[in-house]
Amino acid sequence: MAEYEHVTQPFLPVYNAESKILILGSFPSVKSREMGFYYGHPRNRFWKLLSALWGVQEPATVAEKTDMLLEHGVAIYDVIESCDIIGSSDSSIRNVIPADIAGIVRESQIELVVANGKTAARLFEKYQRNAYHGKWVTMPSTSPANAAFSLERLLETWGRVFQDT
Repeated sequence: MAEYEHVTQPFLPVYNAESKILILGSFPSVKSREMGFYYGHPRNRFWKLLSALWGVQEPATVAEKTDMLLEHGVAIYDVIESCDIIGSSDSSIRNVIPADIAGIVRESQIELVVANGKTAARLFEKYQRNAYHGKWVTMPSTSPANAAFSLERLLETWGRVFQDT
């Protein structure tokens, strides 16, 4: 039987002073932690989705991913700084220490927070509502576990957010 492990966020937030949209996940999966960057699972559609929305080549390296985000005014981070978790199971998350979302908001021009999936939205609502009082939306998760949404359907849904920016 899998056991709880205390894990600390291994990645720094990606943002700069010009960032206007902050995309938040819940917490990096085991695969992302192994790969060394956000949305590292090969079947996660995050990088494919954003590159398609912006009409650019899908980035391969951490530097290319970071550059693509910053060129489009997008920041990424996770709601949780550390927690106890079993594997990658969001439903097992407990003993949460929230991430410093307020610091990102203070040091940028964030005008919209996008929760990448319902779990990120629930955790944002529970742990981060005092850190950010502006507009926020929940988008369907780009995770491969969200089989109900094809890439085309994700493009249509997420595209509504980015057409206004």
